[in-house]
Amino acid sequence: MNMMRYYPWSVFNPLQHEAARVFTNRVRKAADSSVATDSEWAPAVDIREEADRYVILADVPGIDAKDIEIQTEQGVLTIKGARAPMAAEERNLYKRVERSRGSFVRRFTLPDAADTAHITARSHSGVLEVVIPKAQAVQPRKIVVTG
Repeated sequence: MNMMRYYPWSVFNPLQHEAARVFTNRVRKAADSSVATDSEWAPAVDIREEADRYVILADVPGIDAKDIEIQTEQGVLTIKGARAPMAAEERNLYKRVERSRGSFVRRFTLPDAADTAHITARSHSGVLEVVIPKAQAVQPRKIVVTG
């Protein structure tokens, strides 16, 4: 028979790991300036730079376009919205709920090249697309060299 050493304090290891995970997530969320601390959740985003514009794609499934607010102020783009909370009776029907509910806020510092007067947004198939054109003065231009 093999002998196993008994560690009476090992019952606290899962609690310690969970506390470390929660603390790490809060520190990481606070370090990410695009996620507001008053948000209940944050949609995942992709940001792409093209020759004449920037494109932000945000995953917002289940949120109507009318429930999303986008504004710019002092070089910061703010995207706000909310996913309606689940009714208590409806929640009791589920065995597992992983999708976040409630309000969200995402903020992005815009580059100097952004033309904030011509920003457009559309929502399609649960993806919000925000298009931020670059100002004409900063778009690349090919210069022909003559000989």
